[in-house]
Amino acid sequence: MDDGFFDLGGDSLTATRLISRIRTALGAEVPVRALFEAPTVAGLAARVAASTGTARPPLERAATRPDVIPLSYAQRRLWFLNRLDGASAAFIMPIALRLNGALDHDALQDALGDVVARHESLRTVFPDGSGTARQLVLDPATARPRLTVTGTTEALLPAALAAAAGQRFNLSVEPPLRARLFDLGGDTRVLLLVLHHIAGDGWSMAPLARDVLLAYAARAEGRAPDWAPLPVQYADYTLWQRDLLGSEEDPDSLAARQIAYWKDTLAGLPEELVLPADRPRPAEASYRGDTLAFEIDAERHAALLGLARESGASLFMVMQAAFAALLTRLGAGTDVPIGSPIAGRTDEALDDLVGMFVNMLVLRTDTSGDPSFRELVARVKETDLGAYANQDVPFERLVEILNPPRSMARHPLFQVVLSFQNNPDARLEMDGLTGAAEPLGSGAAKYDLSLYLEERHDDDGAPAGIEGGLEYALDLFDPDTARSIAARFQRLVAELTDAPDAPIGTAEILDRAERRTILRKWATGPGPSVPSVPVERTSIPALFEAQAALRPDAVAVSFEGVSLSYGELNARSNRLARHLVAQGVGPSSSWR
Repeated sequence: MDDGFFDLGGDSLTATRLISRIRTALGAEVPVRALFEAPTVAGLAARVAASTGTARPPLERAATRPDVIPLSYAQRRLWFLNRLDGASAAFIMPIALRLNGALDHDALQDALGDVVARHESLRTVFPDGSGTARQLVLDPATARPRLTVTGTTEALLPAALAAAAGQRFNLSVEPPLRARLFDLGGDTRVLLLVLHHIAGDGWSMAPLARDVLLAYAARAEGRAPDWAPLPVQYADYTLWQRDLLGSEEDPDSLAARQIAYWKDTLAGLPEELVLPADRPRPAEASYRGDTLAFEIDAERHAALLGLARESGASLFMVMQAAFAALLTRLGAGTDVPIGSPIAGRTDEALDDLVGMFVNMLVLRTDTSGDPSFRELVARVKETDLGAYANQDVPFERLVEILNPPRSMARHPLFQVVLSFQNNPDARLEMDGLTGAAEPLGSGAAKYDLSLYLEERHDDDGAPAGIEGGLEYALDLFDPDTARSIAARFQRLVAELTDAPDAPIGTAEILDRAERRTILRKWATGPGPSVPSVPVERTSIPALFEAQAALRPDAVAVSFEGVSLSYGELNARSNRLARHLVAQGVGPSSSWR
């Protein structure tokens, strides 16, 4: 009754699922904020009892479907990008499963057909009529994927997987799922399923892999899978989503209220985040990328969780605060928009469905005033709770409404992403065959920088560390720069958790070698042939006076289109100083 939801490992995703369960089981509408403010069973029960809001209508199978099924909001953008640049690998989602044991190829082929029949999203194409796409659900026999088998070796496997995963889709006529089987000899094979993002998201990969393996287990025994029918299909979700949001012209509709929130929250958002890139941004992004792995140890993991509990926040919020602090320290400024994917499965009928439900939230993080880390976590918490309460408006629609300056070179509204990888693992063990995820690099980056984090726990549930991955755009960053950013993040997390009440600007982000280079090597010259130059000890005002005398017409400072020369700034400073002296102000004077 008095256990804490977050103390037991709850996070933002499971919080959303719990709210959905309360809505379905109890017919009550409570915000996610209520769970953060009252994270025990007893406390939340009181909030549910006091709830006066009408629960949103549940997602159910549509009684009738229109002749033309529109695309969901998320699908519209992906369809457009596919038409614009179908060769890009940025929106292709491969999953590889290493299968060990005796494999029945015919049973696997039949299993793939079963899964495509089960999930309409896997047999949906998007024909273009007069410039407007629609969802066309094919019959299972037409859309049945053909399983191709290729022999390879362990050494050649990564390249073979990458080549197969990178092949483009023609979504107008081609179903969004492909299957390849790579035979490594003996009883080892790797099954590659390639799904276009228009038909699935990160959460979809676990039910997809699970259903394939469960169907295979049945077909290997000579029978059809006996799974329970799915409560809804993706087309039902599309129609429900439009009804749920309502008309944007109606000020009382969910869409209108949430759009008003985002317009206010994102007003004056920076057009582009300044990042420590190695080269200028190209005119058009190539979406080529790479990922650097790193780790936060178990001791630091426990410290982060402790700070989250003290702050009444989730671990995600603490890591977002640390990421924003790092970006500020790297020169991005104090207004830091961070994109974050949210599962978008706000109704439990979607839990086992393959489809594109994920939404992107813009988490605008304010690091101004050099706050303490604890204070920054509190700011982030308020920002995130507001975003979670307004997560139903599709990001794609939000971009259309806010209409920020568009560019083929960068993502709109944000260029960096933070994501907690808490999708269920896909794994199966059965007589004679085991299946587990095979590591697979995408070679793509949809954003400038993406920080992916995944918690680990030991058998007793204790913190066992956080696995991190920094995905970076090769258009902008070299591998060495990515390594330095990841290392600074690890160092900053340690500094901030050791002293959470100190200003974030005091945390050290240089390592010993960097500090030694700056203070010794750079100060004494590039080599022994260059003699060191003695530096006279003086004050900043004296140095400024010297520069004003030497170059009075040079620009000293610019702000919002106004520039002052050293001579002008020096004259103004002197006038201000004389005025203060006349008022009796001197060194160490106190003000009330």
